[in-house]
Amino acid sequence: MKRILLLLLLLALALPARAQDAMIEALPGLGGGFGAQATAVERLGALGDPRALPVLRALADGRLLRGADGGLLIREGDQLLDAATGAAVPRPEAEPARININNRVRVALRGALGRLQIVSPDPAERLAAAEGVFRMRSAENLPLLEAALTREAVPRIRERLELALGASRLASEDLEAKRAGIAALGASASPEARAVLLEARAANAALLPEIEAAVAAIDRRLQLRQAAETLFQGLSLGSVLLLAALGLAVTFGVMGVINMAHGEFVMLGAYTTVVVQDLTRDIPWLAPWSLPLAVPAAFLVTALIGAAMERGLIRHLYGRPLETLLLTFGVGMMIQQAVRLTFGAQNREVISPAWMQGTLMLPGDIAVTQNRLWILAFSLVVLALVVAAIRFTRFGLEMRAVTQRRAIASSMGIRTGRVDALTFAFGSGIAGIAGVALSQIDNVSPNLGTGYIIDSFLVVVFGGVGSLAGTLIGAFSLGIINKVLEPWAGAVLAKVFVLVAVMIFIQRRPRGLFPQKGRAAEA
Repeated sequence: MKRILLLLLLLALALPARAQDAMIEALPGLGGGFGAQATAVERLGALGDPRALPVLRALADGRLLRGADGGLLIREGDQLLDAATGAAVPRPEAEPARININNRVRVALRGALGRLQIVSPDPAERLAAAEGVFRMRSAENLPLLEAALTREAVPRIRERLELALGASRLASEDLEAKRAGIAALGASASPEARAVLLEARAANAALLPEIEAAVAAIDRRLQLRQAAETLFQGLSLGSVLLLAALGLAVTFGVMGVINMAHGEFVMLGAYTTVVVQDLTRDIPWLAPWSLPLAVPAAFLVTALIGAAMERGLIRHLYGRPLETLLLTFGVGMMIQQAVRLTFGAQNREVISPAWMQGTLMLPGDIAVTQNRLWILAFSLVVLALVVAAIRFTRFGLEMRAVTQRRAIASSMGIRTGRVDALTFAFGSGIAGIAGVALSQIDNVSPNLGTGYIIDSFLVVVFGGVGSLAGTLIGAFSLGIINKVLEPWAGAVLAKVFVLVAVMIFIQRRPRGLFPQKGRAAEA
C-alpha cells in the first residue's frame, strides 16, 4: 500500500499546481453534511487527481475518519494516514470519528471512482475505467480522458481511451468536437464504436454523411478481421487434419493398406497423454513437461502396437486391400472396447500447460487461441520430420525401394518383412503423435479417433496417394474450405459439401492433386 501511495504522489507531482490546490480545497467538504459530501465527491472525481483515489475509496469503505482538529485521516490496518498527503501520522489521544455517507453520496462515489480509476497505477483498473467511461459517453469526461491519454503507455488501454474520447466528443454540443469524435470512432475496427455511430445518427442529421462513411470504414475493417479469423480457423482445422492424415499417408499411401484402425491409433496416442500426465502429476518439477514427454511415449506405444499388428495379421494380406479394410475395422473395434474396459467410457481430462493456454491478440484485434497456434506449428514440425525420415535416412530409402520394387529390393539384401513392419509402425507412431495434439482440443474418449478417419482418407486421396506434399496442401485446403462454408451452411452441410466436392474432383483426377510418377506410380 505504501508503494502505491508513493506512486500516486509521484503522479500528483506532474499535475499543475492549480489542480493540486483544487484537490486540497475540495477535501474538507468530505467531512461536512451529506450535500457537501456529494458536491466534494463530484468535484474530486472531475479533477482527475490520482491522490483523490485512495481518499474516495476510504470514504466508500468506511475508513475515512475525522480527527479532533477537523482533519481527514485514512485508516490502513493499524496505521492512520493523512488524507491530503498520504503520510503516516501518530495516533491521536481522542479516537477519530468515522465519516458516514448516505445513498446520494454513494451514487456520486460510484461515478467519481469510475472516472478516477483512469489514473490508477493498476493497468486492469485503468482498462475497466476506460470501458466504463466509454459506456457513459458524457462530454463532461473530455478533460479527464485527454489528460489520461497523455500519460497512458499501454497500447490496449490507449486504444480503449481513444474510443471513449471519441464517444464523449460525439456526445458534446460542439460541432467540431463531434466531427473529431466521428473520425476517431471511424478509425477503429470496434463493433462497439460502430454501434455508437449508428445510435448517433438520429440526433446528428447534419453529420449523417460523415457518420455513414465512418460506419462503412469500420465494416470494411471488421470484414478483414473476420476473414483473417476464418483463415486462422481453417489453418487450425487443416493442421489437425494434417496430423491425423500423415500416418495414413504412410500406411495407405505408401503401403497400400486400408487401415480402418487408424483412428484408434490416434485415440491410443491421446490416452498415452492421459497416462503420462497422471504419472507426472505428483512430481512438481516434471509436471509442466508432461505434454512434451507424451509425444515420444505416444509414438513408441502406437508404433509397437502397429508393428505387432503388421507382423501378426496384415503381412498375410498384402495386395488384398478389401481384406485389410475388414481386418483393420475389426481390430479397431477391439481396441476401442479394450480402452473402454481399461479407462472407462467417460471422457478423460488433459490439462494444457500454461504456455498453451489463453488467447493471443494479433494486430487488428484478431483473436488467436494459443493451443491451436501451437498445434499448427507442431503439425508442420512433424511433417518436416516425416519428410526428413523418408528422404534422408537409410530406413526411408529401404522403405521406398520395397514399396516400388519388392523383388529387386529383396534380391539386393533388403529384409522386406522387417521394412514392412517398420513402415507400418512408423505410420502408426505418427498417428499416436496426432493423438497427443488432439488431446488439447478434443475430448479424450474411446470414440476420439472415429471422427477423424473419414477426413484423413479424404485428405490423402484428395492430395494424391503417397504424396506428402499433397497431404499438406489437401489438409489445409479442406480445412479452409470447411471453415469458409460453415457460416453459411452450418458445420454438417459444410462437411457434406466438401465430401461431394472431393468425390467430383476424384472423378476428374483419380490420382489426386499430386499423382505419383515413374516407377512409384506403376508399382
